[in-house]
Amino acid sequence: MNWMNKIQDKSLSEVNSSIDFPKKGSFLKKLFAYTGPGLMVAVGYMDPGNWATNIAGGAQFGYTLLSVILVSNICAILLQHLALKLGVVTGMDLAQACRANYSKPVNIFLWVLCEIAIAACDLAELVGAALALNLLFGIPMLVGVTITLLDVFILLFLQNKGFRKLEALVATLILTILGCFIVELIISKPEIAPIIHGFLPSTQIIFNPNMLFIAIGILGATVMPHNLYLHSSIVQTRKCDDTIVAKKEAIKFATIDSTLSLIIAFFINAFILILAAKAFHFTGYNKVGDIHEAYHLLDGILGVSIASTLFGVALLASGQNATLTGTLAGQIVMEGFLNIKLKPWLRRLITRLIAVIPAFIVILIYGESSITQLLVLSQVVLSMQLSFAVFPLVAFTSSKAKMGSFANGNILKYTSWTIAFFICGLNVYLLINTFTSLDL
Repeated sequence: MNWMNKIQDKSLSEVNSSIDFPKKGSFLKKLFAYTGPGLMVAVGYMDPGNWATNIAGGAQFGYTLLSVILVSNICAILLQHLALKLGVVTGMDLAQACRANYSKPVNIFLWVLCEIAIAACDLAELVGAALALNLLFGIPMLVGVTITLLDVFILLFLQNKGFRKLEALVATLILTILGCFIVELIISKPEIAPIIHGFLPSTQIIFNPNMLFIAIGILGATVMPHNLYLHSSIVQTRKCDDTIVAKKEAIKFATIDSTLSLIIAFFINAFILILAAKAFHFTGYNKVGDIHEAYHLLDGILGVSIASTLFGVALLASGQNATLTGTLAGQIVMEGFLNIKLKPWLRRLITRLIAVIPAFIVILIYGESSITQLLVLSQVVLSMQLSFAVFPLVAFTSSKAKMGSFANGNILKYTSWTIAFFICGLNVYLLINTFTSLDL
């Protein structure tokens, strides 16, 4: 594995190996030590881009597309496992692994694509947070977008206090989102049997063009490319000895953390679709596909004044949470691909401005009614970049020359390649159809 000698610098060096992992102790004690990175990754699977597709899917087609959310989550669990395994085994994040294997022009190309994807994701997240501020407090969108810049300083402050503090904030916001939707479901009282049936794949998803389009949108919005870079890096915040036994144990607990966290993300996405189905599809409002419209209709339809407020609070927590991890991913890919070190506050401020400026321009030109289209466009950009992260990840982790005894076994290898090509094909389809139907 001489390829690892090409990269001497540590991923996120300021927090790398900063959290102790107990060599002795109970299973739960060890699991707690590794709990955190998975939650930070799960944030990307419940951002405002997911909300837009889940609301549209539930409002138009009821519970049918729950099966798509389930399949998407299974793909995500597998890919995030590969990402964390790469980080633990090689001591490199995905961007560094690319730098060690590809030529400089290829790495610059991959870096540019990744930066565009992160900016697009960041754009969706800050717009979602600004929209939540607008819905909850009447703050104008442009002012709300400006307020979201403050998260740069929140992230810097918490990371300086220790990476665990940042993980604790992310966990708190995730629990806030989950709690809000649990209350929403209790209020809406959806039927259990149709929900269970919705998790079973249906052939009508394939043969109904409108349903297929939204289904692909859900898939495209679920697996986020920057999460693969992020996870391969932040899993290294835990101290791990350079032995096969230690790495196997680290992979085991990191995978449990990741899987449980993504299951939480799965439930939140499912809850959003179920709420949209119950509140809109079965009440005649099946044309609702807009976060803004959904917020204003919830109170009246469900007959409880707190419904819209809970929805807005969850949206604010979702947008704010995702911006924290998005800016962190920006630092990882710049340092990983180019080996350029900038002060953390400067790198994050640059990342935020790249997203804030387009948001300002679009809102100024097209008005606040363009928000949903902006979210859709951001998902298209993410879809364009996804395969450029997935294919290297599967290739690296399937190589015995690079991973040694930790290389993917045949079943995992062929399953991973199948998912990679499946996602690639669906995202190409989504890309073509979105650009032919987009009306900005």
